[in-house]
Amino acid sequence: MSSEEQQRREGESAGEPSEEVPREEEPRGEQAPRSESADGLTEGEASGPVEANGSEDAEVVPELPPDAFDEEPEAEPEDAAEIAREEIIALAGELETARRERDEYLDDMRRMKAEMENSRKRLERDRARYVQLAAERLVRELLPVLDNLERALGIEGDVREGVKATRDQMLAVLEGAGLEPVLSDGESFDPAIHEAVLGQPSEEHEEDTVIQTLERGYLMNGRPIRPAKVIVAKQV
Repeated sequence: MSSEEQQRREGESAGEPSEEVPREEEPRGEQAPRSESADGLTEGEASGPVEANGSEDAEVVPELPPDAFDEEPEAEPEDAAEIAREEIIALAGELETARRERDEYLDDMRRMKAEMENSRKRLERDRARYVQLAAERLVRELLPVLDNLERALGIEGDVREGVKATRDQMLAVLEGAGLEPVLSDGESFDPAIHEAVLGQPSEEHEEDTVIQTLERGYLMNGRPIRPAKVIVAKQV
């Protein structure tokens, strides 16, 4: 510790005020007045950030105008609007044409459906009329046969010849309407026109040959309306 410091401390302990060495104030340079820009920022604030090393050659970011982001989009040109309007008109025309064609197709379908329904009803009426006419014709042709049967029943004695003649007359009428008997005896068994009632062993006939007809079968216009009931030969 120096002698001056020791004396100063001794003086303070004795009650003497110590002399403080005045601290010289650092000279301050005159600050340049700050000028505010039109947007309320000072020149220091308006300038861009400087480099950390305080270089005077720091790059300055250019300031964007206030209305840089307020620009309105350019208006659509009149020719584009005209093209869009023409396209809308064209689409509307195509839609109207499609609707008109749809209505025409629906009308045609309804008309065709009505015509088909009328044709079906007309065919049903014609068919019923044809069946009725065919039945009337058949009955009309069988009336003479009925008359002959009544005459045969009125004759005394053997009526065999009269009944046979009446049967032949009726068969002729039915054959004229398309009726024909099924051939059975000696024919091969056909399940489409024959009905096997019994199988009988036979050495004289081949297997599945009709030996005897128990009830005659008939065809109507080539179609079986009643099968013939027969006895079929079987191998011994």
